[in-house]
Amino acid sequence: MPLVAGIDSSTQSCKVVIRDTATGALVRQGRASHPEGTEVHPDHWWTALQEAIAQAGGLDDVDAVSVGGQQHGMVCLDESGDVVRPALLWNDTRSAPDAEELTREAGAGDPEAGGVHWAALTGTVPVASLTATKLRWLGRNEPGNARRTAAVCLPHDWLSWRLAGHGPGSGPASLELLRTDRSDASGTGYFSAEKGEYLPEVLNSTLGHVPVLPAVVGPLEAAGKTPAGALIGPGAGDNAAAGLGVSASVGDVVVSIGTSGTVFAVSDVPARDASGLVAGFADATGHYLPLACTLNATRIFDATASLLGVNLKEFGELALSAPEGADGLTLVPYFEGERTPNLPDATGSLHGLTVSNYTPANLARAAVEGVLCSLADGLAALQAQGVSARRIILVGGGAQSPAVQQVAAAVFGLPVFVPEPGEYVADGAARQAAGVLTGTLPEWPLEGTSIEARQQGRAPEFLSRYRRHAAKAALG
Repeated sequence: MPLVAGIDSSTQSCKVVIRDTATGALVRQGRASHPEGTEVHPDHWWTALQEAIAQAGGLDDVDAVSVGGQQHGMVCLDESGDVVRPALLWNDTRSAPDAEELTREAGAGDPEAGGVHWAALTGTVPVASLTATKLRWLGRNEPGNARRTAAVCLPHDWLSWRLAGHGPGSGPASLELLRTDRSDASGTGYFSAEKGEYLPEVLNSTLGHVPVLPAVVGPLEAAGKTPAGALIGPGAGDNAAAGLGVSASVGDVVVSIGTSGTVFAVSDVPARDASGLVAGFADATGHYLPLACTLNATRIFDATASLLGVNLKEFGELALSAPEGADGLTLVPYFEGERTPNLPDATGSLHGLTVSNYTPANLARAAVEGVLCSLADGLAALQAQGVSARRIILVGGGAQSPAVQQVAAAVFGLPVFVPEPGEYVADGAARQAAGVLTGTLPEWPLEGTSIEARQQGRAPEFLSRYRRHAAKAALG
């Protein structure tokens, strides 16, 4: 019974699952927390990984391992392999002015022209999360550290490198053994997913020189071996690994409902969205992974439930007791600004209030419909980039709500599949490890609930109404 291990090194924690290669059955697992903050020394990730591995019973009997990790984080190494400074994570926004500057420079002062340039070059318009913008920040604010930086890698690259027995003091030759994959490289801002190559001109304009970068290996190509002889998979960015974990293929759209919302698809065409709404990432199988993000998802459910004085289960029951469309009540859920559309200073709004429809049930229903409608706009942004959508895979903490499932079936107009709750990123990494070991990705069974599409191909009235009110919010 060969075993494989999948690792999810996220912002909050490290999770390890060990699964049977043939069946995908979970054998054992472990977890350890990461420190909070937007700037973290990578040594903390390594310590957490060792703790999670120990909780999972070790890797001595594992034949292959792979790492899925938080995207974009800037890990700088000097020529000896030592970490130059704590890593800036995806959620560190200090490089926002640098992102704007990169866009303006590319457009000779015109941000719109700059967006067109970056969309064609990398598939993604610069934002503060991207590694390239953090390198620009480093070059401007810490020039000494920028000059010391001999290699730049991402969190999952660094952990894979450490698993292969490299680390501080390994020397310059070990830097040449850094490895990554297309999915994570595509989130740097200095890699073209479409051409499959790094962009040295971007590194020169950000860091000031071209450092050693991880070699990009194929979807089922080994990135090395552990000292004990286990194969190390290429790894993946967290969204791409989650796509593997739920067995998403071309035509599948994954909608994740957590604190924020994410909509991404496995696509056979690259995205080039000059507006910046859609990030043109790659997936972990050789396809593309265009992605749109919304800022307001389950936090809207939490806030509305608190206002109504109910728990989340009761909130969902209230929403289901109201009619579709909430008797004309519409909530535009831009409570914390919004990313899709890009309205950072927007606020939420409630429309269509009457004496008769202003009830707890209708308000709960309007909150659920508002969040799902905003995610439908994320899907529309993907479809405008050529994404073909045949099925929705609904994941995240909010996906288990019957009210959310019912509204999703109506608002997307597509069949909806809700997998059983799981560690999708770690499971995807384990599935990749099994593929590296056997030469093909296994078809592990995935339990879940299937929901037929409501009004397939036709938008419900409440979505049209939502979009009218959201358009007014965009106009200020």
